[in-house]
Amino acid sequence: MDRLYAPWRREYHVKKQTGCVFCDIAASAENDDENHVFYRDDICFFVMNRFPYNPGHFMIIPIRHVGEYEDLSEKEVCHIAKMAQKGCKILKDFGADGINMGWNLGFDAGAGIPGHIHLHLVPRFKRDTNMMTTVFNTRVYSADFDKIFEEIKEISKKYL
Repeated sequence: MDRLYAPWRREYHVKKQTGCVFCDIAASAENDDENHVFYRDDICFFVMNRFPYNPGHFMIIPIRHVGEYEDLSEKEVCHIAKMAQKGCKILKDFGADGINMGWNLGFDAGAGIPGHIHLHLVPRFKRDTNMMTTVFNTRVYSADFDKIFEEIKEISKKYL
């Protein structure tokens, strides 16, 4: 199996952060170049991932401190989705052969900063490895697909 190594991410995993780094960035537009923010508006900002999985990996982050996807307002969800379309165009122009987009919701889902959600856009290039390993740091394991499907379907009736 091909592997994508990111040894520079070690600093990210061992460095202790006080407060919310994303709120700090959101509140300091005057430092956008230093913070590698390349777009911002009143709802979100685009920032390069300082510990990228691939060159060009960036995030779209809501300005408002929100820890749960379901707590985003409808306006925020729609706006970030629209901005993600633009983000894909950026990465395609950058030369990406494909793109992974994902929200890691909660620490156990891989969120390094679980208190302030953010959407990852990771450009993919021929032969760089697969999505699960790269984006989610996850290995696929066997499970009864039909059983899980039925459970999810049942639970979803409460919300949909």
